[in-house]
Amino acid sequence: MNIRIRRGFLATMAIVLTMGIFTGCGGNNSTEEGDKSSNQELSGSITLAGSTALQPLAEQIGKTFSEKNPKVTVNVQGGGSGTGLNLALQGTANIGNSDVTAESKLDADQAKQLVDHKVCAIGFAVVVNPNVGVDSLTKEQIQKIFTGEVTNWKDLGGSDMKINVINRTKSSGTRATFKDTVMGGKEEKEGLGTTQDSNGNVENAIKTTEGSISYLALSYLTDAVKDNVKALKIEDVEASSENIISGKYPFWSHEHMYTKREAEGVTKAYIDYVLSDENKETIKKLGYIPMSDMK
Repeated sequence: MNIRIRRGFLATMAIVLTMGIFTGCGGNNSTEEGDKSSNQELSGSITLAGSTALQPLAEQIGKTFSEKNPKVTVNVQGGGSGTGLNLALQGTANIGNSDVTAESKLDADQAKQLVDHKVCAIGFAVVVNPNVGVDSLTKEQIQKIFTGEVTNWKDLGGSDMKINVINRTKSSGTRATFKDTVMGGKEEKEGLGTTQDSNGNVENAIKTTEGSISYLALSYLTDAVKDNVKALKIEDVEASSENIISGKYPFWSHEHMYTKREAEGVTKAYIDYVLSDENKETIKKLGYIPMSDMK
């Protein structure tokens, strides 16, 4: 009997010890999950540079991203799509914002080093000083203006005044999109008119220059800006998100966030946040088109 009792006692102790071991393991797992969660708290800083058309969205989402992640700083700079792509390639910027593909701005070997993240679509409008006297232009008429073939608005049914062309720099993704979608691949006449390097400078130039014409991102055409410039229809079609989605309006492009190699850490978290459903309404409100709305 004593032997049986002793064996029973040993068996019971073994069970208790075993349960203790499993309980201990459970406790360790809980601690590891807590540490893992703590380790996942984002911290650091990222820099975005490039497209001034994408800049308002990058800044607004950067602000809310930093509010959700207090230890993260998001720096957003302009400079044009070409600049953004080159800075991303050099590693100076974590993200290169661009209105155009890397392949259209860089050589093939350089473009292969960058990873494309399409984050939304954006429309652009041909804009003029309100006194020119026209509401719509055809692609052919726009091409004749920017190649210098037509130089007076009266030849297009408008006021009798000189056409003053205001172009964008060659690094501008908006200019590249304009050339591809509106100019039919034709080059703008060199030395024609003046050149501005941002949406803001274009707006000011249009506002203060009689007979002027240029183009702006729809995201920049707020009600306040529309008091200074007039957006023209192209082929009698208004520049709007609805007409872009339906395929009626030609002057638009995807917006890209390029990274050197695959995005990681804070950079990946930021891009994922831009693409999240949480920001769909923000994207629309700022004048862009969510990727999920594009066919």
